[in-house]
Amino acid sequence: MDRFILASASPRRRLLMENLGLVFQVIPPAIEENWDFNDLPPDLVMRLARDKARSVSLEHEKATILAADTIVVKDGHILGKPHNFHEACNMLSQLSGSEHVVITGICLLNRASDLELVEYETTKVFFRELSSQEIVRYVSSGEPFDKAGGYGIQGRGALLVSGIEGCYYNVVGLPLAKLQTMLKSVGISLL
Repeated sequence: MDRFILASASPRRRLLMENLGLVFQVIPPAIEENWDFNDLPPDLVMRLARDKARSVSLEHEKATILAADTIVVKDGHILGKPHNFHEACNMLSQLSGSEHVVITGICLLNRASDLELVEYETTKVFFRELSSQEIVRYVSSGEPFDKAGGYGIQGRGALLVSGIEGCYYNVVGLPLAKLQTMLKSVGISLL
């Protein structure tokens, strides 16, 4: 395989890739995420993932680049990453005692071989009823601030979740089964 680049600043995506045994370089994309709330959520995450991959590919044309973007959707409203304590508490209050959807867009791109695959994965997540004290304590931990929807299922945020339908790794930020299918379709096998 040619050089492989993960176009992401996410430590969770990096760890998932390392756990797969992939040899790769991390180059966070230097772009401003352009959110168009007129986009349907799957279209938004696929476009953002594509934009990230394309921005990194400009200086790395021969590399295979993987980029992803994850959002949370609750009652048709897109929840990104909270910017402050109040916003994080608000997000978790909205999610408390209900279900929401996590959507991740993935882009595999290699300019030299004219490869551009873009797909998405959806997972339903169910939150238990949260008290205001639990929300404040969780937000005070600092964990919510770099995560879509304001929680991390792989950390303390697991205590907020009562169940999921679909890919756990999608909620973490990189749906591994979908990634394997995409890589296999271009002749790269992880097994």
